[in-house]
Amino acid sequence: MTILKVRTAPDPILRQKAQICDPKDPAVIQLAKDLAETMYARDCAGLAANQVGALKRVVVMDLAYRKEPSQLKHMINPEIIWESDEIVSIEQGCESLPDIRVETPRPERIKVRYTEIDGTVHEEEADEIFALCVQHEIDHLDGILMIDYLSPLKRSLAMKKLKKLKRLTEKEAQLS
Repeated sequence: MTILKVRTAPDPILRQKAQICDPKDPAVIQLAKDLAETMYARDCAGLAANQVGALKRVVVMDLAYRKEPSQLKHMINPEIIWESDEIVSIEQGCESLPDIRVETPRPERIKVRYTEIDGTVHEEEADEIFALCVQHEIDHLDGILMIDYLSPLKRSLAMKKLKKLKRLTEKEAQLS
């Protein structure tokens, strides 16, 4: 398996919509495995394919997040098929928006349908962190970033912070 490079904003691929893919395609299965390896290497709870430059509707998540046993899910072509009227707002972070935290309103409960890498189709009801993580990752697949939930002024400030961080990171890389 391979650890992939995670793209950060304002990389244009993060704004593109991922395409439905064949869950039996060996390349899609390998992408899902590589995404999981990358997620664990980055020490995060979830990752979407376009965050690593692949415009395929593939998401991985492990809500055990640093605990055993693993709860790894490879979600190919995930779709939300139901959502509750109740909205919760929780502060979220994102690997593609380092050092940015955003209070994001989302439906409290959802039902999601997806195909696992073994070819089985799952329909699961999700609440709490599972529901929030699924919605966050599907937003990525649709080209939506959590900063899109901010006012234009706050979004602009967040992007300025990201650009400054990116310049500092590039400068540090040149010095080493």
